[in-house]
Amino acid sequence: MTTAKRPDTGANGDHGRVAGAREVAGDVASGMRDAAETVASRLPEAAATTRAAVDEAARRIETGSDEMLTAGATLSLGVAIGLLIAGASRILVVLALIPAAAMGLTLLDRNGRGPRGAARRTNGG
Repeated sequence: MTTAKRPDTGANGDHGRVAGAREVAGDVASGMRDAAETVASRLPEAAATTRAAVDEAARRIETGSDEMLTAGATLSLGVAIGLLIAGASRILVVLALIPAAAMGLTLLDRNGRGPRGAARRTNGG
């Protein structure tokens, strides 16, 4: 009985596999390039949207009442502590602390101005 050599083995078979792997790698690289171009084309729009959202959040914090800021800071701090106790990722805990810090610093700034500074806001405006 003679054994037939499979076409994908031996020197010629290895060349076929290498060529196939190069083709797959080229397809993957092309797909990654397309994805990167798509992300790059949308990046300015995403940055503008993020900037607008941050500006709006800062404006609302500045115009919020002291009671609302205290409640928001307390809530954010509670969420951060809950995440920490639950064993969440540190990045999530830090992200939960950002609003608490922003509101807390605004409250400290308002209290530091004293009676000569801007009137303390207690009714939302």
